[in-house]
Amino acid sequence: MLQSSNLLSQNSIDLLKKGSNLLAFSAGVDSTALFFLLMEREVEFDIAIVDYQTRDSSKDEVLYAKELAKRFDKKIYLHSCKIDGGNFEKRARDERYNFFKSLIKKHNYQNLITAHQLNDKLEWFLMQLLKGAGLVEILGFDEIEKRESYNIIRPLLNTSKDELLDYLRKQKIRYFIDETNEDHRYRRNLIREKISNTLLELGKDGIIKSFSYLHNDKELVLEYETKRIEDLIILKRSKDFIRGVDKALKSLGYLLSKAQRDEIKKEVDMVIGARFVVAFSNEYIFISPYIKEVMPKEFKELCRISHIPPKIRAYIYKKRIDLTSLHI
Repeated sequence: MLQSSNLLSQNSIDLLKKGSNLLAFSAGVDSTALFFLLMEREVEFDIAIVDYQTRDSSKDEVLYAKELAKRFDKKIYLHSCKIDGGNFEKRARDERYNFFKSLIKKHNYQNLITAHQLNDKLEWFLMQLLKGAGLVEILGFDEIEKRESYNIIRPLLNTSKDELLDYLRKQKIRYFIDETNEDHRYRRNLIREKISNTLLELGKDGIIKSFSYLHNDKELVLEYETKRIEDLIILKRSKDFIRGVDKALKSLGYLLSKAQRDEIKKEVDMVIGARFVVAFSNEYIFISPYIKEVMPKEFKELCRISHIPPKIRAYIYKKRIDLTSLHI
């Protein structure tokens, strides 16, 4: 097992020590271990927890979060909600991240810290592999990802669940187990039990190296000529442009579904998820938040002359972006 001082990425620690940080906390193995590991490394942070009210133990988890916040003098933010309808995992994730983003905006946090670890990364990889995904999709999340106005930091991506459990037990730190993680109705749980845990036991170091090589390859593949002004992103059109669009939308905090990727490949201007515009000109692809705005005829005519797609114009107008700055 690794020493506790090596369980966190030094790159993440260096960045976190420079900013204001919010930890996504659940009282489970991963986030509890991360809480105490960050304390050991003298990283300042506050915590946020979401109670979906689906399990009896969630009340105890919230009480534990409050206890830790009080003991270590940290601000704590609680969001209670109930998720109705199908696809609970996606709805819960959306609810959770919308809560985090609202806190980041209100309190000016620079970094959101999440407790994703090596098992999570491998499970995602395998799930995407079964779907027939490409390089960008199959690798999933990075250690440090830039969003609209903050970073998502994942300091545990090279640390396994077993190492975190070992740390908690040796330190005699209390944590909770989410019993839904044993429910095989969720494909991720089945992959975890039948495949990913065994693979990590057989070759954890090799898996870490492979992910490192794949991420380097991804950066080489995704060397698109781009420009960003506010939340307007401009990509140079290329044969495999969908990967650039996927990466751009991820940087804005949006994950494309396979159906949405297939629609974008048709190269028709569209609104994605009622939130973002993807629009095409002869040379470029424009991506921005979707807004509606009344624009003067003179501005529309200038956009037409500059070959700016109609659906992207409202964002440019509202942000008062100079049209001459849009050419790469």
